[in-house]
Amino acid sequence: MYDKLKAIAVSGGATAFGTGMVEDLRVHFDALPPDQTEGMSYGIVIGARVSAAVLKGCITGPTRHYLHHYRMLNWLLDQTAAKIAIAIQNEGYNALPVPASQIIDWQAQTAHLSHKMTALRAGIGWIGRNNLLVHPEYGSKIRLATILTDMPMETDSPVENDCGECRKCIDICPASAIRESHREWNKAACLEKLKYFAKAHNVGQYICGLCVKVCSPR
Repeated sequence: MYDKLKAIAVSGGATAFGTGMVEDLRVHFDALPPDQTEGMSYGIVIGARVSAAVLKGCITGPTRHYLHHYRMLNWLLDQTAAKIAIAIQNEGYNALPVPASQIIDWQAQTAHLSHKMTALRAGIGWIGRNNLLVHPEYGSKIRLATILTDMPMETDSPVENDCGECRKCIDICPASAIRESHREWNKAACLEKLKYFAKAHNVGQYICGLCVKVCSPR
């Protein structure tokens, strides 16, 4: 099923695909009742590449163009995740597609689960200094969605890499929230800047795009 599901992902527009064991993460799925994910030890992660051309327009903060693109990628991922979940169910297993971007608590900035953590397990990339997932080719220019399932899956290996000497995200961060290690990322400072951008840039959503724009591992 690995190749079949990957083919569905690619045909749906995904540019990244991976699977991993996520049983140890289930206790962190705060908005998903334990019985809803019971037995779902595997996570299938799909990613869609963000347009570098769209991000070029983000000079001092997010733009309406970036907001639209951001939402369209989330929609594409949700549609593709639904197709993958249906294919799994047709094989007699359970599957739970988790929305690409649905915030449960805006103040805490938490969702049903952390896609970047499931993506870490699925070998999609590593956690960068900007506290976002970094894909080996696309950098942080990638949106993610997860499908949880109890179907036994071939799993991918974690990416053995890091940001090395690159500090572009530190230099561009308008909130000075990014530090040497992602564990030192200043969430409060980042959130305050996102709140400001939501109003000042007329986007109405907590997005920025600046550290995403400059993140280029290659």
